[in-house]
Amino acid sequence: MQPIVNGLENEYGSDIEFVKINTDDPNSAAAKQEYGFRYQPYFVLVDAEGEVLQTWPGYTEAALFEAAFATLEN
Repeated sequence: MQPIVNGLENEYGSDIEFVKINTDDPNSAAAKQEYGFRYQPYFVLVDAEGEVLQTWPGYTEAALFEAAFATLEN
């Protein structure tokens, strides 16, 4: 998944902030609980107000992320 995520970050990084959480770090416990993390990989699309718009558990094709990004207002 890292190549897909890195590619998306390269393409959309000027419009969307990508935040990566180290799930092995005990300091990430609050974020994992807040976003419902259960297993890796797990992706969450959050709007500027902190509302979860969509989640993707497991392997996800880049096209699914891009479709969700296309629905965001600029």
